[in-house]
Amino acid sequence: MNRMKKTILVLTLIMLCQPAFANKVRIKDVTHIDGIRENQLVGYGIVVGLPGTGDNSRSTQITNVALLKNLGTVIDTPNDIKKGNTAAVILTAMAPAFARSGDRIDVTVSSLADSSSLEGGVLIQTQLLAPNGEVIAVAQGPVSVGGTSASAGGSSVRTSIVTSGRIPNGAIIERDILSDIGDETGLKLVLNKSDFTMAARVAEVVNSSLASAKAIDSSTIRVEIPQNFDDDRIRFISILENMTLQSADSVAKVIINERTGTIVIGSDVKLLPAAVAHGNLSVTVTTTNEVSQPGDLASVGQTMGFSNSEIVVTKEEGKLVEVPANANLSELVRALNSIGVTPYDLISILQALKAAGSLQATLEII
Repeated sequence: MNRMKKTILVLTLIMLCQPAFANKVRIKDVTHIDGIRENQLVGYGIVVGLPGTGDNSRSTQITNVALLKNLGTVIDTPNDIKKGNTAAVILTAMAPAFARSGDRIDVTVSSLADSSSLEGGVLIQTQLLAPNGEVIAVAQGPVSVGGTSASAGGSSVRTSIVTSGRIPNGAIIERDILSDIGDETGLKLVLNKSDFTMAARVAEVVNSSLASAKAIDSSTIRVEIPQNFDDDRIRFISILENMTLQSADSVAKVIINERTGTIVIGSDVKLLPAAVAHGNLSVTVTTTNEVSQPGDLASVGQTMGFSNSEIVVTKEEGKLVEVPANANLSELVRALNSIGVTPYDLISILQALKAAGSLQATLEII
């Protein structure tokens, strides 16, 4: 293996070879309050003003007729509207918790039919609905696609995806979104990632200096609100979420992406005694196309093409390396580098170590 491949492997894993240190994190960084969340919104609308890059679907034409009818204009047939200047789109947005009437949020606009580009289009006023069907916001405005596309004479160029775009601050909240902050006596903290150890640590830190807290399960901690904060829950939550605690220990895990050859190995990965053998067998087939012609004085014959193939088999020298018991990540990387593995070789070796029971970690392939 050449020096470049070795360098790539080392750079991929070198930062992961450092020992893990306990860090302090805030409660707000690892938890959220139960019941306080964003709300997904969706809507169906029409983008107009497109330079012939809209869609030609029947549903879009019907929608155009209905839109004009609502505006007081009567269209005898859908064909009276020029095709290609409008496009049916789906709108998506996220309404934050405690959003109030008049607040503005961003909107994502995506073509629904066969529109080739939304560049230069303007979204007509469209309702955004919550999952229960209630109208939460109304969106309108010019669509920004962040790129461009052009075609001529059978050639085309595109700098980004132009069939979807955004309208920054393009939707206005029409009704207040109310959320309950806990119940009469307390609230629940929910860990962003379930972990029994972390749940116990959160409960312990809160109990030690602020309020009564108890871990209910691996992701939920019940916190009782003291009487002196009955009329000031916001201040209590502010103090609570800024308390710090020791971060949780990471789970020993190896993440493999076979499509890109990317390998991420956690610092807590350990190995039982193992021996790894490595050797590559490569077969190269080279084909040369040539032409056979009859001689200058030949009375018969014809020009013919033919191929010459050459097969070369190369077998690299096999190597055997021993991995000691309880080897950490840096020892594993050093041992594998000594036998000259590529990232793709390492994927196969890690899978074999896991199958043999030597790799003491979860192997996850994405």
